[in-house]
Amino acid sequence: PLVSKSNATENDLVKFIFNAVAMPAYGASLQLNFHTADPGEGGTATTNEPTPVNYAAQTVARDGTGWIICDTDGTPNASGSAAKSAVLVTFPEIEGGFVGTETWTHGSVSVVATGQILYSGALTQSIIISALTTPNFPAGTVLFQED
Repeated sequence: PLVSKSNATENDLVKFIFNAVAMPAYGASLQLNFHTADPGEGGTATTNEPTPVNYAAQTVARDGTGWIICDTDGTPNASGSAAKSAVLVTFPEIEGGFVGTETWTHGSVSVVATGQILYSGALTQSIIISALTTPNFPAGTVLFQED
């Protein structure tokens, strides 16, 4: 899947590489988000955020229990240039009063405290949600990779 870093994350990385500025402390967990359209490189976790009242991004531990380092095809490899989810990530059930449907087309992983997107990209298949839908990312299905 095609993914990109946010402008803020790219800036963190170039300052780290070229100016020896320490990378920010991104925290012990990362946040997975759905989006109704591409949040773009200037977006945050709440850009094009789903509209159901009880939608809430979900956190995943920022360690080997939450993420598996792998090759770009998802094969586990500690020297790989990608990471895939190691756990099922379940979002809250959409409230019964939600009217109609909404299409979720993109996902991102962001910093919990700030909403800074680290990576974002289009879902392999859009998700159409409606009342009483329980969206989720099955283990191993979220894959973010370096180019």
